[in-house]
Amino acid sequence: MADLPSKARVVIIGGGVIGCSVAYHLSKLGWTDIVLLERKQLTSGTTWHAAGLIAQLRATQNMTKLAKYSQELYGTLEEETGVATGFKWCGSITVALTESRKEEIYRQAAMARAFGVEVEEISPSEVKAKYEHLNIDGVVGGVYLPLDGQGDPSNIALALAKGARQRGAVIKERVKATGVVRAGRRITGVNWEDATGQGTIECDHVVNCAGMWGREVGQMLGTNVPLQACEHFYIVTEAIAGLTQMPVLRVPDECAYYKEDAGKMLLGAFEPVSKPWGPIPEGFEFDQLPEDFDHFEPILENAVARMPMLAEAGIHTFFNGPESFTPDDAYHLGLAPEMDNVWVAAGFNSIGIQSAGGAGMALAQWMDAGAKPFDLGDVDISRMQPFMGNKTFLMERSKETLGLLYADHFPFRQKDTARGIRRTPFHHHLQQHGAVMGELSGWERANWFAKDGQTPEYEYSWQRQNFFDNVAAEHKAVRENVGMYDMSSFGKIRVEGRDAEAFLNYVGGGDYSVPIGKIVYTQFLNNRGGIEADVTVTRLSETAYLVVTPAATRLADQVWMERNRGDFNVVITDVTAGEGVLALMGPNARKLLQAVSPADFTNDVNPFGTAQDIEIGMGMARVHRVTYVGELGWEVYVSADQAGHVFETLHDAGKDFGLTLCGMHMMDTCRIEKGFRHFGHDITCEDHVLEAGLGFAVKKDKPDFIGREAVLEKQETGLNKRMVQFKLTDPEPLLYHNEPILRDGELVGYLSSGAYGHTLGGAMGLGYVPCKGETAADVLASSYAIDVMGTNVRAEASLRSMYDPKSERVKI
Repeated sequence: MADLPSKARVVIIGGGVIGCSVAYHLSKLGWTDIVLLERKQLTSGTTWHAAGLIAQLRATQNMTKLAKYSQELYGTLEEETGVATGFKWCGSITVALTESRKEEIYRQAAMARAFGVEVEEISPSEVKAKYEHLNIDGVVGGVYLPLDGQGDPSNIALALAKGARQRGAVIKERVKATGVVRAGRRITGVNWEDATGQGTIECDHVVNCAGMWGREVGQMLGTNVPLQACEHFYIVTEAIAGLTQMPVLRVPDECAYYKEDAGKMLLGAFEPVSKPWGPIPEGFEFDQLPEDFDHFEPILENAVARMPMLAEAGIHTFFNGPESFTPDDAYHLGLAPEMDNVWVAAGFNSIGIQSAGGAGMALAQWMDAGAKPFDLGDVDISRMQPFMGNKTFLMERSKETLGLLYADHFPFRQKDTARGIRRTPFHHHLQQHGAVMGELSGWERANWFAKDGQTPEYEYSWQRQNFFDNVAAEHKAVRENVGMYDMSSFGKIRVEGRDAEAFLNYVGGGDYSVPIGKIVYTQFLNNRGGIEADVTVTRLSETAYLVVTPAATRLADQVWMERNRGDFNVVITDVTAGEGVLALMGPNARKLLQAVSPADFTNDVNPFGTAQDIEIGMGMARVHRVTYVGELGWEVYVSADQAGHVFETLHDAGKDFGLTLCGMHMMDTCRIEKGFRHFGHDITCEDHVLEAGLGFAVKKDKPDFIGREAVLEKQETGLNKRMVQFKLTDPEPLLYHNEPILRDGELVGYLSSGAYGHTLGGAMGLGYVPCKGETAADVLASSYAIDVMGTNVRAEASLRSMYDPKSERVKI
């Protein structure tokens, strides 16, 4: 039988590069009772055939931080462990064949500077000088990252494994995890078997690092881990005379990447329509899939034209191997929402080697401290909705996600596959009136409305897209008249029980000891004062509250409450699908509501921040007087069975008021003018609530709530940064997010979000500016500019909302 301990602090399932990284980093933090179980041999799933590209730049600052850490780690592993990793700082070049791709990569270059990554925009001739073998016909620009690299995937994993073993970790091959012992929301033991016997390891934690088996291992552990294996193709040429070390080359417009490897050339592809693969054979180990030259041939034809030396080089290897993909091309990391001691690190979407070092470090720190070391919302497994584990959904979505790695990453780009799964009660009504749908967390949401004669679909661009004027009109309607939009996708969580008030006063920063019908805008804080959730809480009765959350974070926010429930006597229930919600916003919102309901909507009866039950048409509803667009307005909550009637009632009556149907893009353009924060962009778990400018929502005199000490400490010691609102003085450039902020000519940060302010007449953004030891006046005394694709554009700055700073319009 395998020589395995009967008890361990953690059992890691899976011996690919990420499992080895988690073991390595836990051991560095002093964990000794570590057991890693690998069903076959280390690296035998997908790690062994990875291309080994190691890039630094990712889509957000923290993902870039993790990628940079991986690169730095791999540069030192060989010295630490004696295992050659093949790591080389060879640099990388990405070239653009279209003007839109050039704008994308140049915007990425600006973002790289904001994230501290060395980068250089280069011309076609400079590309040629750095990569002599490339045919630059059609190349319009490129970016060069000198510190990117490449390495040997298997040896990187084996080096990590050796480093873990040196610190006492037990790593066993040919031992399969077959089941678990479960007690409520915890796994107390992992069952295993090998060729000679079986047993059980008692444990405090389990980590699912099972790669393309992650979904099935997740089911065994009682968790949802949406993953689908896809075929991934590359070729390796015969040796090419005179070929020396070259930068990694990416030509995304031709779906191709190139890597020099020991005098040979590796050509890989991320084709637009991929091939899902499965089920995985039981004996799969260091295996490859059947060749499909017809599928790869279009990539190869373009590559021979782009890299003429390939025409003379023989093909040594045609490789087809599986890689696992997630529904959104971001990997899965963190504490599984369904269990309290099951962790996940899986689904690395063909970037596992460059991600594994940082991901292992972050997860180890999270496990050790019991809290995220920094914001990991991009990859937190709690972003996955329960339905996303559906096999049919995963199969359909994966046909697209592989190709999206090299697709044009246009702003507002929507997924095309696996659509129509979650529909609000108003879905067909909105489509009948020209709604152009987007998708978020599976929800179909009206993003904008096409005009008569206009094709109701996106035409993507980095410039003003085809819906720009539509959104401007919707924006104007909300500012000057009345608009209606569907908010049904926002999460609705009931918190009820005899301790509901006391529980919310502990878990949230606001004061929930309020009259029935009162609405409290609030945050749930962590012990560092960071923002775990940004919600509204409405008191429905003496013992019941409704917590309304962003659609994407409903599950995470509910899990946060569940894990902090302690001994409070409360029941926490997701009721999102039970009610449709229509937002009526604008100066004439009250008049429209008065036309369809006998209720009193005046300030005396229904002031801002209160809710009331009403009759509407021939049905019933509950209206919440709140706003995310900065205007007079109500959110109308109606049970799903009466939703169609209420929509028709409001829409028909709205004809007399010039009611405009609006979408989510309008909501974003209005909220950016008002300076309202967007959770996940402007505020995250590592952004202190006071530095985010949300101290007004925290009741510091409450005796006990999560984060209280951190709030009081920050109040005492002062702010290190401030959230600032910006507006470009030039009305033409557009802002999205991550554009660098320059203060008096010096790079000081980047925009956390951006959109166009149609009322104020320019692109706007929010971003943090360092301010340690400075007053608000000091911050505003500087001159500011935003780097838009390498051009510094002057910007106005404000610490108060540039639109209606006293919020008089919402209270009229």
